[in-house]
Amino acid sequence: MKLKTYAVRYRLAGISLIECLVYIAVFSILLGVGTAAFFFCWDHTKAVAYATGDIESALRAGENWRADIRSATGSISVETTALGQVVTIPEIGKEVVYRLANGELRRQTVPEGVSHLLLPRVKNSQMQSAPRGSVSAWRWDLELIERRRETHLPLLFTFEAVTPNPP
Repeated sequence: MKLKTYAVRYRLAGISLIECLVYIAVFSILLGVGTAAFFFCWDHTKAVAYATGDIESALRAGENWRADIRSATGSISVETTALGQVVTIPEIGKEVVYRLANGELRRQTVPEGVSHLLLPRVKNSQMQSAPRGSVSAWRWDLELIERRRETHLPLLFTFEAVTPNPP
Protein backbone atom coordinates (compact mmCIF):
# COMPACT_ATOMS: atom_id res chain seq x y z
CA MET A 1 0.00 0.00 0.00
CA LYS A 2 2.81 2.32 0.61
CA LEU A 3 3.92 1.88 -2.99
CA LYS A 4 0.60 3.03 -4.43
CA THR A 5 0.51 6.19 -2.30
CA TYR A 6 4.00 7.11 -3.40
CA ALA A 7 3.08 6.68 -7.09
CA VAL A 8 0.01 8.90 -6.78
CA ARG A 9 2.03 11.64 -5.12
CA TYR A 10 4.66 11.45 -7.86
CA ARG A 11 2.10 11.86 -10.63
CA LEU A 12 0.51 14.88 -8.93
CA ALA A 13 3.93 16.52 -8.54
CA GLY A 14 4.67 15.94 -12.24
CA ILE A 15 1.43 17.55 -13.34
CA SER A 16 2.15 20.51 -11.08
CA LEU A 17 5.61 20.96 -12.63
CA ILE A 18 4.17 20.91 -16.18
CA GLU A 19 1.54 23.43 -15.18
CA CYS A 20 4.27 25.71 -13.80
CA LEU A 21 6.19 25.52 -17.07
CA VAL A 22 3.02 26.37 -19.02
CA TYR A 23 2.32 29.34 -16.73
CA ILE A 24 5.90 30.58 -17.15
CA ALA A 25 5.59 30.34 -20.94
CA VAL A 26 2.26 32.19 -20.98
CA PHE A 27 3.65 34.84 -18.62
CA SER A 28 6.71 35.32 -20.88
CA ILE A 29 4.52 35.77 -23.95
CA LEU A 30 2.28 38.28 -22.16
CA LEU A 31 5.31 40.15 -20.83
CA GLY A 32 6.81 40.36 -24.33
CA VAL A 33 3.56 41.63 -25.87
CA GLY A 34 3.12 44.13 -23.03
CA THR A 35 6.67 45.43 -23.46
CA ALA A 36 6.18 45.84 -27.21
CA ALA A 37 2.90 47.70 -26.65
CA PHE A 38 4.57 49.96 -24.07
CA PHE A 39 7.38 50.98 -26.44
CA PHE A 40 4.90 51.46 -29.30
CA CYS A 41 2.90 53.87 -27.12
CA TRP A 42 6.08 55.53 -25.86
CA ASP A 43 7.28 56.26 -29.42
CA HIS A 44 3.91 57.63 -30.48
CA THR A 45 3.68 59.79 -27.37
CA LYS A 46 7.07 61.33 -28.19
CA ALA A 47 5.93 61.89 -31.79
CA VAL A 48 2.79 63.68 -30.62
CA ALA A 49 4.84 65.80 -28.21
CA TYR A 50 7.20 66.84 -31.03
CA ALA A 51 4.25 67.64 -33.32
CA THR A 52 2.65 69.70 -30.57
CA GLY A 53 5.86 71.71 -30.15
CA ASP A 54 6.07 72.30 -33.90
CA ILE A 55 2.42 73.42 -34.02
CA GLU A 56 3.01 75.80 -31.13
CA SER A 57 6.07 77.31 -32.87
CA ALA A 58 4.17 77.71 -36.14
CA LEU A 59 1.24 79.42 -34.44
CA ARG A 60 3.60 81.79 -32.61
CA ALA A 61 5.38 82.61 -35.89
CA GLY A 62 2.01 83.17 -37.59
CA GLU A 63 0.89 85.59 -34.90
CA ASN A 64 4.18 87.52 -35.21
CA TRP A 65 3.72 87.67 -38.98
CA ARG A 66 0.13 88.89 -38.64
CA ALA A 67 1.24 91.59 -36.18
CA ASP A 68 3.94 92.72 -38.63
CA ILE A 69 1.43 92.85 -41.51
CA ARG A 70 -0.98 94.90 -39.39
CA SER A 71 1.89 97.27 -38.51
CA ALA A 72 2.95 97.82 -42.13
CA THR A 73 3.29 101.49 -43.10
CA GLY A 74 4.09 101.04 -46.79
CA SER A 75 3.90 98.55 -49.58
CA ILE A 76 5.06 95.02 -48.76
CA SER A 77 7.51 93.51 -51.23
CA VAL A 78 7.96 89.84 -52.08
CA GLU A 79 11.04 88.50 -53.84
CA THR A 80 11.68 84.91 -54.88
CA THR A 81 15.35 83.94 -54.94
CA ALA A 82 17.13 80.69 -55.65
CA LEU A 83 17.31 79.95 -51.92
CA GLY A 84 13.72 80.87 -51.11
CA GLN A 85 11.33 83.72 -50.59
CA VAL A 86 12.16 87.10 -49.03
CA VAL A 87 9.32 89.30 -47.79
CA THR A 88 10.04 92.87 -46.69
CA ILE A 89 7.50 94.66 -44.49
CA PRO A 90 8.14 98.38 -43.90
CA GLU A 91 7.24 99.65 -40.45
CA ILE A 92 7.80 102.94 -38.65
CA GLY A 93 11.57 103.44 -38.42
CA LYS A 94 12.48 99.92 -39.52
CA GLU A 95 11.87 97.10 -41.94
CA VAL A 96 11.01 93.55 -41.02
CA VAL A 97 12.34 90.87 -43.37
CA TYR A 98 11.09 87.29 -43.45
CA ARG A 99 13.61 85.06 -45.19
CA LEU A 100 13.28 81.38 -46.06
CA ALA A 101 16.61 79.70 -46.77
CA ASN A 102 17.86 76.14 -46.28
CA GLY A 103 14.60 75.07 -44.68
CA GLU A 104 14.79 77.77 -42.00
CA LEU A 105 12.50 80.75 -41.66
CA ARG A 106 14.12 83.80 -40.10
CA ARG A 107 12.71 87.18 -39.07
CA GLN A 108 15.14 90.07 -39.24
CA THR A 109 14.78 93.74 -38.38
CA VAL A 110 16.91 95.78 -40.75
CA PRO A 111 18.28 98.78 -38.78
CA GLU A 112 19.10 96.68 -35.72
CA GLY A 113 20.31 93.72 -37.75
CA VAL A 114 18.79 91.30 -35.24
CA SER A 115 17.81 87.99 -36.82
CA HIS A 116 15.63 85.43 -35.07
CA LEU A 117 15.07 81.85 -36.11
CA LEU A 118 11.29 81.40 -36.18
CA LEU A 119 10.95 77.92 -37.63
CA PRO A 120 13.84 75.49 -38.18
CA ARG A 121 12.13 72.76 -40.27
CA VAL A 122 10.14 74.45 -43.04
CA LYS A 123 9.23 72.37 -46.06
CA ASN A 124 7.37 75.09 -47.94
CA SER A 125 6.48 78.72 -47.24
CA GLN A 126 4.55 81.03 -49.54
CA MET A 127 3.57 84.59 -48.57
CA GLN A 128 1.41 86.34 -51.14
CA SER A 129 -0.97 89.22 -51.58
CA ALA A 130 -4.63 88.25 -51.58
CA PRO A 131 -6.57 91.46 -52.32
CA ARG A 132 -10.27 91.48 -51.55
CA GLY A 133 -11.98 94.48 -53.06
CA SER A 134 -10.61 97.62 -51.41
CA VAL A 135 -8.91 95.63 -48.63
CA SER A 136 -5.25 94.71 -48.93
CA ALA A 137 -5.03 91.21 -47.46
CA TRP A 138 -2.08 88.84 -47.23
CA ARG A 139 -1.97 85.07 -47.02
CA TRP A 140 0.82 82.84 -45.74
CA ASP A 141 0.76 79.13 -46.56
CA LEU A 142 3.21 77.18 -44.43
CA GLU A 143 4.19 73.51 -44.40
CA LEU A 144 6.57 72.07 -41.83
CA ILE A 145 8.71 68.95 -42.09
CA GLU A 146 7.53 66.19 -39.75
CA ARG A 147 10.09 65.23 -37.15
CA ARG A 148 8.81 61.69 -36.84
CA ARG A 149 6.86 59.55 -39.27
CA GLU A 150 4.71 58.04 -36.52
CA THR A 151 2.43 61.09 -36.35
CA HIS A 152 1.04 60.80 -39.89
CA LEU A 153 0.01 64.42 -39.42
CA PRO A 154 0.73 66.89 -42.23
CA LEU A 155 1.74 70.14 -40.59
CA LEU A 156 -0.02 72.60 -42.91
CA PHE A 157 -0.97 76.12 -41.80
CA THR A 158 -2.62 79.11 -43.45
CA PHE A 159 -2.47 82.56 -41.89
CA GLU A 160 -4.28 85.64 -43.17
CA ALA A 161 -3.78 89.27 -42.25
CA VAL A 162 -4.98 92.67 -43.43
CA THR A 163 -2.85 95.80 -43.70
CA PRO A 164 -4.33 98.82 -41.90
CA ASN A 165 -4.30 101.07 -44.97
CA PRO A 166 -4.07 99.83 -48.54
CA PRO A 167 -0.68 100.91 -49.89
